Amino acid sequence: MSTDTATPARTSPPPRETRRPGRLRRSWDKHWYAWVMVAPVVIVLGVLIFYPLGRGIVLSFTNLTEANQLAEICSKSITGTEQCKANPNAWEFVGLDNYTNILSGKIGKFWQWLGVTLLWTVGCVVFHYAIGLGLAVLLNRPMRGRGVYRVLLILPWAVPAFVSAFAWRFMFNENFGLINSVLESVGIERVAWFADWRTSLLTAIITNIWLGVPFMMVTLLGGMQTIPGEQYEAAEIDGATPWQRFVNITLPGLRPVSMTVLLLGTIWTFNMFPIIFLVNGGGPAGQTEILVTGAFRAAFEGIRNYSLASTYGVLILSILLVFSVFYRRALRKQGEVW
Repeated sequence: MSTDTATPARTSPPPRETRRPGRLRRSWDKHWYAWVMVAPVVIVLGVLIFYPLGRGIVLSFTNLTEANQLAEICSKSITGTEQCKANPNAWEFVGLDNYTNILSGKIGKFWQWLGVTLLWTVGCVVFHYAIGLGLAVLLNRPMRGRGVYRVLLILPWAVPAFVSAFAWRFMFNENFGLINSVLESVGIERVAWFADWRTSLLTAIITNIWLGVPFMMVTLLGGMQTIPGEQYEAAEIDGATPWQRFVNITLPGLRPVSMTVLLLGTIWTFNMFPIIFLVNGGGPAGQTEILVTGAFRAAFEGIRNYSLASTYGVLILSILLVFSVFYRRALRKQGEVW
């Protein structure tokens, strides 16, 4: 009689907990083709934007200039051999000295330039939006030759900025300009537009309005065409006047578009270098310089002060970032999602 001995069942070890892949890895596994297509753009942006930005931030903490950029001074002797020695005035890190010197007024005219920049930006953006909105309202109505008017009003936007700047500078010329000739023909004395800072800044603002209105007009016109026509028809049946339809339908319907173009217009105008530089040159005596032209002169005129120009650039970026953050918070309080 044989007895079967029961063999104990083999118990398999508990499965190891597999670690869930991270969010970046899951995104790569699911959308690898999108990553591959975006990679060249990211590389180009990194080379052209992010590296110079990082480099500029680092230089703002140094005293680097054209005179002290070399760590060694090399000269050739009579025999033709090159002898090098350490430069005792080589650049070095100076911490926050550039920022304290600029903000305290020891170097440059930061606060004066900031005031002119704000005046220039507010003046341009207000007229950009007001005139662009008015033209958009006109072109949104059915009229004969509307397509021709649209093309003609977009032409200033198609002309390069430096061409328009030189054209307007010539028109504001005291002796040969078209504007003074027109004033003289109606009995008004010629105006020295570039002799006083107020009229000098006015010439730049007028030139920039000429360049910026077409963008506002086209953008706002596109926003108007997305507003349902049934709303206007219902308001007209209820007896609403054209002004009431504009205030209660058009403006609320344009709010998302308006918030975006106002932000973009502010950033672009704040950094609008060619108009100030080419129309009035920051004159008279630098009284209409803005921050970007001041940074340019620090970097490319006289003994080039790269660290000072970089500091101006970081301050400009900081001002625009602060403005964008508060602007976004204001939009969220009004119920706008952006």
